[in-house]
Amino acid sequence: MAESRSTENTRIRMLRTVFGETAPGFDIAVGDDCAVLAPVASRIVWSIDTAVEGVHFRRDLMTLEDVGYRATMAALSDLAAMGATPLGLVSGLVLPASITDGELLAIARGQRDAATALGTSVVGGNLARGDSISITSSVLGHAERPLYRSGAQIDDDVYVAGWLGLAAVGLRLANSFRDAQGADEALIQQALGAYRRPWARIADGLELARLGATAMIDVSDGLATDATHIAEESGVTIILEEPHVLATTSTRLCALAQRDALEVILTGGDDYALLATAPRYAALASERFLRIGRCVARGSHPLLLETAYELRPVAAAGFDHFG
Repeated sequence: MAESRSTENTRIRMLRTVFGETAPGFDIAVGDDCAVLAPVASRIVWSIDTAVEGVHFRRDLMTLEDVGYRATMAALSDLAAMGATPLGLVSGLVLPASITDGELLAIARGQRDAATALGTSVVGGNLARGDSISITSSVLGHAERPLYRSGAQIDDDVYVAGWLGLAAVGLRLANSFRDAQGADEALIQQALGAYRRPWARIADGLELARLGATAMIDVSDGLATDATHIAEESGVTIILEEPHVLATTSTRLCALAQRDALEVILTGGDDYALLATAPRYAALASERFLRIGRCVARGSHPLLLETAYELRPVAAAGFDHFG
């Protein structure tokens, strides 16, 4: 029996059953030409993110629910990086003609589950036909004190919330079709989960803002690239301290994937951890926030790595769409 492929209007009605027709903070959500947001007292934070098949994901490495979930969490992570609370998101779906109703609903369920997990909702969007799957998510949030990339100061410490390198390891393991067996099964599943089902660290972003962080970014393109963004926008040099940087990953997992731990941290990307700076007196180091470096006066290089033997420049060698 052939799987069904409904008309656009029918599919919109199907999506309304997944996302619902109302959402907290909105006068109207799914079902009209626009969602209508009730006024909020703090600053509105707004971002957009696109996940494209063949660039950001492959259908042979994850389920379509994973695809929807991953795209939504990646977009919401931009709000986490600003220290913002989500209000809602709208989603534009481009779908090949071959996509069935069941496959569309799988994507939508992933989107809904990701939004619900962070206390927000999909409140509208658009459907269009194209050669491959593309999911564009526009996210709205609010923040009393948005954190910018440009706020880092000399003598600030540098912190990470979340693991680094695990998504890149998960991609390597997914590509190798390695079976999860024995003592390494839990570790392998952790890496696959980091790649297929990342987590936007909204709670950590809010807490870092509350504790006095000065700058923040989510680590989506690799630590080297994203730390360089903060350094360049803030006019400082960031020194990463190698032993502390290595503590942000699982060296065992990196070995399983035959990846160098330091290299995968610096260039891996897709982790959606948070990288933040804060005054030294804030003393944020804890199990939740790991101190990995410090900010100094701007020198000839925006990013340096301090090892036991040397202080050397680090290139911003993470993911670049046009590099």
